[in-house]
Amino acid sequence: MEPLVFARVQTTPPSPASGTVTAPSAPGERPSLAALFTAEESGLLRYALGLVRRRSVAEELVQEAFLRLHGMGGEVQNPRAWLYRTVRNLGLNHLRDHPREAELPAEPATPEATLPAEKLGREEAVGTVRLLLAELPAEDRELIRLKYLDGLRYEEISKQTGLSVGNVGYRLHHLLKALAGSLRRAGIEGSQG
Repeated sequence: MEPLVFARVQTTPPSPASGTVTAPSAPGERPSLAALFTAEESGLLRYALGLVRRRSVAEELVQEAFLRLHGMGGEVQNPRAWLYRTVRNLGLNHLRDHPREAELPAEPATPEATLPAEKLGREEAVGTVRLLLAELPAEDRELIRLKYLDGLRYEEISKQTGLSVGNVGYRLHHLLKALAGSLRRAGIEGSQG
């Protein structure tokens, strides 16, 4: 297992148009902690906020995850996925330890109202899906994004990716099948979480 390098890597600052940080140029070279923070902090914060529903707590969770990553001293193979998993675990621990702090949305009390345990289960399922997606190779994440977030048809995805229409369908089918299997192994079944 190759250790994560926390050496300074020169990155170009994000341009106003792109908003992205340039990754290290050498193949196999890992980003610095600062570059990783710049690239992942806002996504992790949104993820944590979705779990705990309080910005101050979400910021603390993300900060704690980066501190723990720094403390690992380069033992992490996939730092992005590791950060999302750590924020998820910290968020679930926080919700368990501070049940009264969770903000519930102002919904009318109806028989169909979602119970807190069901809501937590659904949020955990969403977090697990995000974690599994973060662990996929970039080209697989891109296929899923194009199909399910952008709503493109196979023909449109084919034009954008250069893959044949049949290959797009084949890869998406097997990606979804693998994700479903991973969710079942994690104890999450059905569309209700």
